[in-house]
Amino acid sequence: MKLLSQLRTSTFQLALLYMVVFATSVFLLLAFIYWRTAGFMTAQTDETIEAEIAGLAEQYRGRGVNGLITIIRERVARDPNAKSLYLLTTDEYLKLAGNLNGWPVESQSREGSWINFTLDESLGWTGPPRQARARIFEVQGGLRLLVGRDVDDLNTLKALIETAINWGMGITLALALLGGFMMSRSTTRRIEVINNTSRKIMNGHLSQRIPTRGTQDDFDQLAENLNQMLDRIVYLMEGIRHVSDSIAHDLRTPLTRLRNQLETTLMLVDNDEARDQAAKAVAEADQLLATFNALLRIARLETRGNTTADLRPVSLGLLVRDACELYEAVSEDKFQTFTQDIDDEVTVEGDRDLLFQMVSNLIDNAIKYTPEEGEIVVRVVIESGAAIFEVADSGIGVPDDEKGQIFQRFYRVGKSRSLPGNGLGLSLVSAVAEIHQGTIGVFDHHPGAGHPGLRVRVTLPRYNPQKRRVKSVAATAEAGQPEDYSV
Repeated sequence: MKLLSQLRTSTFQLALLYMVVFATSVFLLLAFIYWRTAGFMTAQTDETIEAEIAGLAEQYRGRGVNGLITIIRERVARDPNAKSLYLLTTDEYLKLAGNLNGWPVESQSREGSWINFTLDESLGWTGPPRQARARIFEVQGGLRLLVGRDVDDLNTLKALIETAINWGMGITLALALLGGFMMSRSTTRRIEVINNTSRKIMNGHLSQRIPTRGTQDDFDQLAENLNQMLDRIVYLMEGIRHVSDSIAHDLRTPLTRLRNQLETTLMLVDNDEARDQAAKAVAEADQLLATFNALLRIARLETRGNTTADLRPVSLGLLVRDACELYEAVSEDKFQTFTQDIDDEVTVEGDRDLLFQMVSNLIDNAIKYTPEEGEIVVRVVIESGAAIFEVADSGIGVPDDEKGQIFQRFYRVGKSRSLPGNGLGLSLVSAVAEIHQGTIGVFDHHPGAGHPGLRVRVTLPRYNPQKRRVKSVAATAEAGQPEDYSV
């Protein structure tokens, strides 16, 4: 898979493009060299044959047929390796002179044509078959003359050049491909570091920064700019968070006093209308206090980060079962079907109070946004070695384009704005899941239905006693304390 992902990178594709351009240039250069070299050697062979033909024609004009036969025999005698080929025959193909015993099949063509043929036993050739090239024409008096050259060495040289070109192209492509892969791998590693850090930051680890190599290359400059941007974003976010947390903290006390005064007024007034108004005011004050308390809880969780120092083994199955007992009566009031599929053996490492808050918020939301006679399903199971807590309902659901936003502070789906709430419950759920190194998935419970419902799936790491013991040993060794084997 890593190799396939490497091949899909833009860096490798760019290197591949350069490789194609470079290989094409090399191919054109080698093709030109081959064309010039092979063409030169072929032309040189043809010129040699033409020169011999010219010499024989001169001898024929000066000495006649007998002189032509004599000069052919002399040339054959001087060339025992038969590099030059001669054949003089009558019009009925009876041999008069030459080192060939017969006409090649390829010679059945018009006068003056060039032929390529094979020297073999049918032509009186005693050695292994070889390639030859010749030209034929008619001599006055009906005689036929063939003059040629053994070109087997020339063809062998051409084959060697072609093989060298093919190997050169193959080696060029292999080196270019290897170079492109190495360059892509180096670049991809740098980009993957940036991607990994970015994913951690998107998951809420705002303290992460992109590492640099100190080379001040373009990747280092990009990393430094991104780090400075992150520092600025964190500074602005901390400022906004500090203001909102300060407002929530500062207003909680006067709101509490106001609420207590309204409650005292509620007990003192004897007018029904005034008592009703005071009761509404107390309810509004309670809602405001719940909002501020939720904001402060989320702020504390986000400040706490992902520390696992005070996390303990917690039976997620039993915890969810306790929460279901608490909310089952509320579900019965709405005549809802409340189904439980809980494995009591599922254990996670976490903060029991925070986990109970997360579980309670999700079950409460499912009941709140599911109409009467609806369906609620709560599951706790082990899947792929992880602990799964899931709450599904048959309520109004969440549009696909809003599923990624429901964990933001104060965000409320348009369909639910008329129902009571402050839009902080799922933000609290997200913060608790992050502290426990968990992930949250949101899906339709009944896809395509009029009431698609909602299925919220929280995946948490399963408790591993051995892993916890290793952490404990490492912590005690670092602190210089005796090892504690208790869990």
